[in-house]
Amino acid sequence: METPKKVWDKNNQWTAELEVLQNIIDRSQLVQTTKWGGIVYTYNNKNVIGIGGFKNFFTIWFFKGVFLKDEAGVLVNANEGNTKSLRQWRFTNVGEVNEKLVSAYINEAIAIEKAGLGIKPQKKETVIPEYLQQQLDKDSKLAEAFANFSPYKQKEFCEYIAEAKQDKTKLARFEKIKPMILEGKGLNNRYR
Repeated sequence: METPKKVWDKNNQWTAELEVLQNIIDRSQLVQTTKWGGIVYTYNNKNVIGIGGFKNFFTIWFFKGVFLKDEAGVLVNANEGNTKSLRQWRFTNVGEVNEKLVSAYINEAIAIEKAGLGIKPQKKETVIPEYLQQQLDKDSKLAEAFANFSPYKQKEFCEYIAEAKQDKTKLARFEKIKPMILEGKGLNNRYR
């Protein structure tokens, strides 16, 4: 007995519609896999597209959709401001699925993957909260120990202090992390 394929369709209301998309995608050179609890299609083990059903629509998304020409003007950024590359094509009924157009978008997405296009993640500069900076300025041993941490671990300490709203909370948090910094222990070492 074949195990059921996992799909993002929490309401189980788009089963037939998602099968229509799967049938179109299955004619491409993409390989179906399961990632994050749903169907993703890859080319050379690189994510190209995914499909899923949501409350008000079913969708095909393109992991590097920002590079698609989108001449039909069908793609949307599902999370404006946060999502850099991924774009969705949303449908509310199977009649909206134009097989020829969907295939053209899939083929363009494959060509984009073959060309190696992508958006490099931007490194954000760690901003040391004023309270922590004051403590580092007062104590050269502490500052030296802090400087020995990787930027990632420095960022963890900074966020921990910055998230505190009240001065007493900042002080309590600083008192907690000060010995950790001096001992060279990261904030979340015990979880790794």
